[in-house]
Amino acid sequence: MNTLLLDSSNVNLVVGVAIDNKIVYQKIYACWQRQSEKMIPEIELAIKETGIELLDIDEVVCGKGPGSYTGVRIALTIAKIICLMNGAKLKLVSSLQMFGNKDKSFISLINARSNRSYIGAYSPSGTILQDCVLTNEEVLEFIKNHSDFEVIGDCKYLKIESSIPNEIEGMMSIKDSIIEVEDILSVKPTYLKD
Repeated sequence: MNTLLLDSSNVNLVVGVAIDNKIVYQKIYACWQRQSEKMIPEIELAIKETGIELLDIDEVVCGKGPGSYTGVRIALTIAKIICLMNGAKLKLVSSLQMFGNKDKSFISLINARSNRSYIGAYSPSGTILQDCVLTNEEVLEFIKNHSDFEVIGDCKYLKIESSIPNEIEGMMSIKDSIIEVEDILSVKPTYLKD
């Protein structure tokens, strides 16, 4: 099984390849507002370096948001095209849930600007806080009340300590529990509003 892993919903550009559930290629780097020009070349490089062909992709796991309005659409549009072209499976994952490992309890954060954050909280038993937008004050209170959870994301804007995610490892940890999208053409990004 050849799996392509993509995300462009936040600051990072994320491209990975797994063969038989083993990550064989990963590229994650800050690429804010340049994902549209970098995503295709990075996918081409990943395909070349792993020795597979684009038509050999059996499934695509892709971040669906929340995140940047334009950023979310870039990886998702590319994923849809590849799946339609190949007949590959498409699996969508929360851009917050992919920050952690399904076997641990964690709170994921993305700066939503205007003194707000996208937040989701997860544990091995399931979702604790469904992805939503909270004020930064509400986020800090939630973290205080869940001190046993790891905080993941670039949280400099909150002035708190946090772990930096590896989105590819996070996607791989949950990909087998994600239900395949039945109607690829109907897929839309997740945009959270107040």
